[in-house]
Amino acid sequence: MKTLFAALSLACAAGFAQAEIVDVDNAELARLIAAGVPVIDIRTAGEWDETGIVPGSHPLTYFDDKGNADPAAWLEKAKGIAKPGEPVVVICRSGNRTKVVSRFLSDKAGYAKVYNVKDGIRAWAKDGRPLASAAPALAACKAAKTC
Repeated sequence: MKTLFAALSLACAAGFAQAEIVDVDNAELARLIAAGVPVIDIRTAGEWDETGIVPGSHPLTYFDDKGNADPAAWLEKAKGIAKPGEPVVVICRSGNRTKVVSRFLSDKAGYAKVYNVKDGIRAWAKDGRPLASAAPALAACKAAKTC
């Protein structure tokens, strides 16, 4: 995982000009959702099944269960959710994986503003915020081959 992080960091350094990355809490996430900013949940299918997802979010695994990632393939799918130049929110379990993904989207992929949910889905659930079953979103993205 450290090697992957180092490779991503180096790749990002050579990419686009850095955009703004903003760490957000639950209240800000709720505001962004209400404003229509797309939310990408980068966790694994097992994690989505375990906790559910933020209603309306888009499941799109970045790191697999072994910590491997294919940034180029992931980005092509992410572009179907939010185009480069548009704002996007990324969420994971605790906010750690999204730090890497936020930097990738900002530095390498040309996203204008990336919102990183700093405490992840755990804090969202602990705060009593709404969660939805991942099953319908997973069925849709599997059928379209987008998750």
